[in-house]
Amino acid sequence: MAGFLKPTPGFATTAIHHGQDPEKWKCAAVVPPIVTSTTFKQPAPAEHTGYEYGRSGNPMRNTLEECMAALDGGKEGFGFASGLGATSTVLSLLSKGDHILSMDDVYGGTNRLLRQVTSRMGVEITFVDFTQLENVEKALQANTKMCWIESPTNPNLKVVDIAATVKLTRSRGEIIVVVDNTFLTSYLQRPLDFGADIVVYSLTKYMNGHSDVIMGGAVVNDKALGARLRFLQNAMGVVPSPFDCYLVNRSLKTLALRMERHKSNALTIAEWLQKHPKVVEVKHPGLPCHRHYEISKKQTCGHSGVFSFVHAGELQESRKFLSSLNIFTLAESLGGYESLAELPSVMTHASVPAKQREELGITDALIRLSVGLEDVDDLIKDLDQAFNAAFV
Repeated sequence: MAGFLKPTPGFATTAIHHGQDPEKWKCAAVVPPIVTSTTFKQPAPAEHTGYEYGRSGNPMRNTLEECMAALDGGKEGFGFASGLGATSTVLSLLSKGDHILSMDDVYGGTNRLLRQVTSRMGVEITFVDFTQLENVEKALQANTKMCWIESPTNPNLKVVDIAATVKLTRSRGEIIVVVDNTFLTSYLQRPLDFGADIVVYSLTKYMNGHSDVIMGGAVVNDKALGARLRFLQNAMGVVPSPFDCYLVNRSLKTLALRMERHKSNALTIAEWLQKHPKVVEVKHPGLPCHRHYEISKKQTCGHSGVFSFVHAGELQESRKFLSSLNIFTLAESLGGYESLAELPSVMTHASVPAKQREELGITDALIRLSVGLEDVDDLIKDLDQAFNAAFV
């Protein structure tokens, strides 16, 4: 995409080789082996050779974590059993009486976790629109200990100026800035480069990219913060299986190639939707008409395959449109090689309170697409026939 940042030099090389040295293993395997053992022999009591118990560390998990950290330009990476597992662990850095400031337009599961779980632990929560920095400044409190950014957001594709937000929070004390980078991956955006303290992922999505693993991740640039997260990872036990780590580690080898195809397919479809007579708005940060286009250009290398659009109908038309798709699959999640479509108001964001959904514009006419790796002409034909079926 013209005007956007260039991809990190050597990204594909790092994804294929970092942490994968065959000499790490006595057998010199080129592909890191899956170690399923839950426990490891110790030469003497309380003296181990690097591993003692599977929850505390696993060779395959550590290999993945090394690679993830390198791709984000961080010092330490962490694998978790799910994206929400990663979020839960990061939120556990907070204590009773602390305050967290969260982006208002976030994944429905994050919203539910904050409202219905974290709040019960005595942590105060405020949701604001981080795209307006004055809102952030007004909402910061003396006990604010964390800012939770999702950028681009789910499902409205708002883009938050990460560097500006970090600068503002730094002026108000020691506040941990977390960025959920699930939509873009480290290939298209590296939040740590803009001052964020923690970047989190649902690795289930683009980082794995094959819709066959539930997993989460986090990367930090500070050793002290990393030590705190490593303690929580072990103490809480929200860890992934060695086989899942193997699958995600494998998938990272094609991440650069996949993201380029997701990026080009989605932009082509977004431009086609812009011209459709039944489309009211297309929410894609790679389009010049997007209100945060300039911010997106200065902190990303383009956009991925997930974006939303608003059509001219209501719930009835959405249901008909989605049920008429043939190549796009009506399903939740995103970031796989296959194209998906969903209705956030009754699916991924149904747990968000109705009043907040209304304020955010998550209406029954807002459809979210996850554009896959199929031939883009086939995807456009599929969307076209679904529109014809929905608007007869």
